[in-house]
Amino acid sequence: MDRRAGAVSGTVVAVVGPTAAGKSALSIALAHALGGEVVNADSMQLYRGMDIGTAKLTPAERDGVPHHLLDIWPVTAPASVAEYQPLARAAVDDILARRRVPLLVGGSGLYVRAVLEQFEFPGTDPVVRGRLEAELAHLGPAPLYARLAEADPVAAAGILPGNGRRIVRALEVIALTGAPFTASLPDPTPYYPAVQLGVDLDTALLDERIALRVDRMWADGLVAEVRALCGHGLAEGRTASRALGYQQVLRFLAGETDEAQARDETVRATRRFVRRQRSWFRRDQRIHWLDPTSPTFVDTALRVVAAHRQ
Repeated sequence: MDRRAGAVSGTVVAVVGPTAAGKSALSIALAHALGGEVVNADSMQLYRGMDIGTAKLTPAERDGVPHHLLDIWPVTAPASVAEYQPLARAAVDDILARRRVPLLVGGSGLYVRAVLEQFEFPGTDPVVRGRLEAELAHLGPAPLYARLAEADPVAAAGILPGNGRRIVRALEVIALTGAPFTASLPDPTPYYPAVQLGVDLDTALLDERIALRVDRMWADGLVAEVRALCGHGLAEGRTASRALGYQQVLRFLAGETDEAQARDETVRATRRFVRRQRSWFRRDQRIHWLDPTSPTFVDTALRVVAAHRQ
């Protein structure tokens, strides 16, 4: 394995899968059982103040388990997996150096891959990027997303239709390489020894969980959170303003919808996003899928990890 000089050998345990399936609960249980620490791989939980809408665990809910790479970016910063990668690997290496177990936890598939695999990012071209960004500003993300879905449906499946920045980046890579964006992603070559645990539920049950989660977010004060973040530039943030829940509440606060419509659209958009997350993760045959409703859920996960580390 061609690891970076100075990195410490050890197994990374990744906990992946769709939103609301139960990744966080499993990660806390595994951290206590294995002596682990969590490294966040949810791109929206990187933002400071975006707590309720991202279902970020509160300090009490973390139950004494150290969490890394939460709240590192202001809401005005564009999300960048290229910037995230060295930060996450530094956190993993630090945890390994202290003989602890890194738990890479999140539903952002590209972020997980960028940590676990040999992964270099394609270059950029300011002229091509500028043309695409001008088109995005003039037309909005929908026509660019449609173009991406036609050129590279696999890449489109992993990107929110409203995430203009990532759509532009994918189209830029296609323009520069002449190949699908996903073709520019490397074949999986491990950077760390890793075991990947996938958490998922029956679609009907997960749909129900999503609706309950959105109701809880509203009850916990999502609208007030978004209103407060507007004072920190949320509406101008190219990535954060497009996050599930935040985009819908921003439209409500702007008078474009009523609050009930914002809540209902958050549920629908989250369910659509879950389908895309499944499409991304289910292609990876290395993931061991677990049912969080099983009474042996945690024990099964621990057995998988133990078998991998032998």
